[in-house]
Amino acid sequence: MAVKNLLKQERVDFILQRLEELYPQTPIPLDHKDSYTLLVAVLLSAQCTDERVNQITPALWQLADNPEDMALVPVEDIQAVIRPCGLSPQKSKAISKLSQILVNEYHSKVPENMAALETLPGVGHKTASVVMSQAFGHPAFPVDTHIHRLAQRWGLTSGKNVTQTEKDLKRLFPREKWNKLHLQIIFYGREYCSARGCDGTVCEICTTCYPNRKNPKKTKKA
Repeated sequence: MAVKNLLKQERVDFILQRLEELYPQTPIPLDHKDSYTLLVAVLLSAQCTDERVNQITPALWQLADNPEDMALVPVEDIQAVIRPCGLSPQKSKAISKLSQILVNEYHSKVPENMAALETLPGVGHKTASVVMSQAFGHPAFPVDTHIHRLAQRWGLTSGKNVTQTEKDLKRLFPREKWNKLHLQIIFYGREYCSARGCDGTVCEICTTCYPNRKNPKKTKKA
């Protein structure tokens, strides 16, 4: 008797259960000590690994670890420290400018507000979502390249773009699970369902959701 591919709700239920078994604890991958250092670390992680960011930030926090001090550090000094993260000219300017804005407009505090965060230099929707969920505990579902790829492989979204993927995932999964689940999916993607390590026909979740899938699942880029 042929094994059937799981229906969408069955896939959702299985994914939630399996990820909870694999990753009951979800430590935040970026080292930080408060909302400001998390904001800067997330900004640095664009097109850079979390591991690399964690190697760089201790030296950056020695220069400054709060908006008042960072606003006084010359941009070229910031850039010299963060160069290994890539895109250092843009990132160093963004860190300097957002620090000045936090001092001048937000009493040196990171705003606990999605719209306000998205107006800061170098802070897009994904970065703002990470800060809202991980620094302040508000339900958010930041979609990075891992999550965008896995959501397509698991048949949870058409994957037209990250905005659509985020909408689809928010509709499918309970709101109270979002913050933990987004980290669980990232951890699973790195460990079992990476871009090269799985093509939609290799890892446990892909093969359980789609036992009849014969060909690699082509995923649309974010």
